[in-house]
Amino acid sequence: MQTSLARNSHGGEFDTRNVVMRTAQLRAEKAKLLGYANWAAYQLEDQTAHDVPTVNKLLSDLAPPAVANAKSEAADMQKIVDQEKGGFEIASWDWPYYSEKVRKARYAFDESELRPYYELNHVILDGVFFAANKEYGLTLKERHDIPVYQPDVRVFEVYDRDGKPLALFLGDYYARPSKRGGAWMNAYVQQSDLFGTKPVVANHLNIPKPPPGEPTLLTHDEVRTAFHEFGHALHGMFSNVKYPRFSGTSVPRDFVEYPSQVNEMWATWPEVLKNYAKHYKTGEPIPQALLGKVIAAEKFNQGYKTTEYLSASLLDQAWHQLNPSDIPQDAVAFEAKALHKAGVDFAAVPPRYRSFYFSHAFAGGYSAGYYSYIWSEVLDADTVEWFKEHGGLKRENGDRFRAMLLSRGGSADALGLFKDFVGRDPYVEPLLKRRGLDRAPGENGAGPADRK
Repeated sequence: MQTSLARNSHGGEFDTRNVVMRTAQLRAEKAKLLGYANWAAYQLEDQTAHDVPTVNKLLSDLAPPAVANAKSEAADMQKIVDQEKGGFEIASWDWPYYSEKVRKARYAFDESELRPYYELNHVILDGVFFAANKEYGLTLKERHDIPVYQPDVRVFEVYDRDGKPLALFLGDYYARPSKRGGAWMNAYVQQSDLFGTKPVVANHLNIPKPPPGEPTLLTHDEVRTAFHEFGHALHGMFSNVKYPRFSGTSVPRDFVEYPSQVNEMWATWPEVLKNYAKHYKTGEPIPQALLGKVIAAEKFNQGYKTTEYLSASLLDQAWHQLNPSDIPQDAVAFEAKALHKAGVDFAAVPPRYRSFYFSHAFAGGYSAGYYSYIWSEVLDADTVEWFKEHGGLKRENGDRFRAMLLSRGGSADALGLFKDFVGRDPYVEPLLKRRGLDRAPGENGAGPADRK
């Protein structure tokens, strides 16, 4: 594990320390030439967050509770080590093994217990589509007369609240050898008033296809993914803009995941859940006690997960907020100093990516932008609270979200759309609550995962 953490930074042909420093240098110089204080300021100008102070505040607000809870989680694992007379202090390489021991002791359930209640057809028709009908008035009818590129692909015509055709939706749910991994939404035809086009959008998942005659039973994560990707699809289908450049999900990177993450809330919304989460053999609803354990377990280990992510995000910002004259001579020392300054230098939880193998920031398109994942979740968690405070699954809420945000695509300032919808700047507290980081670790004798 030590070798893994030190990769690309201990000499040899694959050492990237000089590449990292040279990249940071060139980016800082380019930003100055373009009239910006630093590369982060240049990159953030057309993102939702807009500027460096906003991103710095987000990360600094999240770091203390994340690290505090990570240390509490480490203490829980240390108790097991001590009980077993292990004679060592929990380190990063121990975390997966011992955190699983804590999880099993705290939440006595097996993921496989859920699968009989999550049959694919019910999840999609009676869950995902049902929620869209209740919230937005959409009706989806399957079409069998439209050619598809693969026999398993399903095509649905989407009818709007007034009964008029709105879009075509393709569901490509099964994995196959020629298909890339993961899950994503594609807009094969983008909505545009300029060209008079209606959207054709698809969701692509990678669910293992069962043998003929067997039901397709999903994991809880696959169910959440189905709702998530349909959130992207709604963003594409509700688009109402003139130019295709601004259609649907053509929005800033730190905004694109926000609407889809909001749509995840309906996966466990009681009215939706009882409509689709039924045993595929008996029709019995999913036991509430089992579901309660699943939801509670989602807060488990969030101190670790949040801290490792924030550490990488803070490194990304540290490198890209430098002036050309401030580029360090020792990249390893700079990284250590940056983590210490941010208060996330907890050895048991190293950054998800250290600088020397941080391809998002130095090889991909996420330079000064790795924060965007959690920024989208801040907006999402805040919006979910807004929905809950205003009655949840109601047409008037859906109509408002559609009109003020989903239909606008990239045609207006993204943060302005959020503010118009909720009526204020985003709050970080709903995200802390969702992740179980909103109270002091161990409060009332409970670890983060024990709190509701």
